[in-house]
Amino acid sequence: MAYTPTLYPERKPELYAMLEKMLRSLIENTPYMTANLANASALLADALKDINWAGFYLMEGGKLVLGPFQGKVACVEIAVGKGVCGTAVERKEIVRVENVHEFPGHIACDCASNSEIVIPLLADGEVMGVLDIDSPLIGRFTAEDEEGLSRIGKVLEMLFTK
Repeated sequence: MAYTPTLYPERKPELYAMLEKMLRSLIENTPYMTANLANASALLADALKDINWAGFYLMEGGKLVLGPFQGKVACVEIAVGKGVCGTAVERKEIVRVENVHEFPGHIACDCASNSEIVIPLLADGEVMGVLDIDSPLIGRFTAEDEEGLSRIGKVLEMLFTK
């Protein structure tokens, strides 16, 4: 069977609207957390240009533990307040970093990563995990990405409230 790549919109508003719709259809009747997060990371890795890692860290025992992802091997545990992911958990807000090499305490799992965006996933006001996306480009993530990925995060939060 030949692989036919999916054609994604070039404009970010249309891209994120499409991804939100696709993600909802992937997870709406699937009760398996790991499968849903694996498909979500695969969808994002396929659709987003100029990224080199897309995946999840989940809260376990008061720290972030590596979940499903697409990309090179990654750090297994991240303490709350450490690195971009831990900072997003501590603040309970999206953290978008233009140049990770200028971020105090950045954790370098892949030295090719130069920018990063982390979206905390909440249920009942508590962080359940984060969506983490890295890029080899400095300044890859814009306000449009932040807004679109925030909507993706809201869809993913449904997994934690089922």
